[in-house]
Parts: sequence; structure tokens; C-alpha cells
Amino acid sequence: MKLICKGKTKDVYDLENGNYLLKFKDDVTGEEGVFDPGANTVGLTMEGAGKAGLKLTKYFFEKIEDAGIATHYVGADIDKATMTVKPAKVFGNGLEVICRYRAVGSFMRRYGMYAEEGQPLDAFVEVTLKDDEREDPPITKDALEMLGILKEDEYDLLKDLTIRISDIIKEELASKGMELYDIKLEFARIGDDGHIALIDEISGGNMRAYKDGQYIEPMELERLMLE
Repeated sequence: MKLICKGKTKDVYDLENGNYLLKFKDDVTGEEGVFDPGANTVGLTMEGAGKAGLKLTKYFFEKIEDAGIATHYVGADIDKATMTVKPAKVFGNGLEVICRYRAVGSFMRRYGMYAEEGQPLDAFVEVTLKDDEREDPPITKDALEMLGILKEDEYDLLKDLTIRISDIIKEELASKGMELYDIKLEFARIGDDGHIALIDEISGGNMRAYKDGQYIEPMELERLMLE
């Protein structure tokens, strides 16, 4: 295997068969030792976080594929904390798509003049650029099209897929007595036809979930979901 990218929470290896291997690490994003799924830096290391994130990712990707939604997922080895994925071409230098069901985190930092902490949102979708230097700025549909990052119909598909996927995850969490507040997803083009598919991971590290009004840490989320 050839290491091609060292990420904050995963390393990426090139496999000889054309696929890629993601190695999940125990590092999670945050600031000053506090976990934050929207942060641009590694905030802390949690032993077992890599395997826990992979277990949830495997579970959710298989649910999403069962719903007929394309992903880059091929298979996972929980013991080795690795996931095999199909090659993918990201939009520009990468986009993050957030679906929000309640007003928390960066939504409140931006719109706190008009919003109340925790108020319900109707699956609000926003797109941000993966750009650590500029703190992942939000970008509009028009700007994405003008800058050649997305076509208009691709944006509409991205938004539709985001809501469909997020609703699946929200329902899965609700079945275990948890409420999804927000989730961060990533997409790319895969296959010879370049169709849009879900990539990266879906774990406690890229969502906020609550139970009985209390925030659930990523590893506790995995335990509650899969016990």
C-alpha cells in the first residue's frame, strides 16, 4: 500500500486494485481538548475512537446503500480500523454539506441574532468549502456555479441526497431514543459516468446527537446505536 494522504482523523492509502484504503485514527476534531465536529483542527485523542467511528460508518453506509443511494463504500475491517472505498473525484478542493435539525454550533455563531439555541430547523442544508485557512466558509448555490465547482442541477441533487441521507440517520438514532441535531456529509463523483455518491464517513465524529437533552459523545453514540 502507498500512503497518499495523512488526514486529521484518517490516513488514505492507494491499493493496487484501483481502490483506496482509509485508516481510521483515534484523533477527533475539536479545540482545547473539547470535541467539535465542525472544527478544523484535531482537538483530542480518544482511545478506540477510530474503531467506533468505523463501526458506525459501516452500519450507516450499508443502510444508505439499502435505500438505493450511491456511496464509495466497498467493505470494512473493524479489527484493523480500515475501510476500502472506490476512487472518487471531489468537487473543487472538497465540499462539506451540513444538514441541521436544530440551531447549534456554527449556525448560532453566524445567525444568533435571529435564532435561539436549540430551536428546531426544517432540515436546513448549507454547503461549506473545505478550506482550513479560511475556516471552511459557507458558499451559496450561485457562487458554486459561477466558480465552476458545481452545476445547478448537481447542487439540487446534492441537497436532495443530503436530506434523504440525514433523514435515514435521524430515524435510526430516534429508534434508540436519540435526537440528531446536525450532521456533516461529504460527496464526490465516482464511476466511469461520474455520478454523485456519498464519501468519507458517518460516525459520531461528524454529527451532534442528544439524548434526554444531553449531548452524546462520539464513542457513547456508537455504543448506544449498536448495543
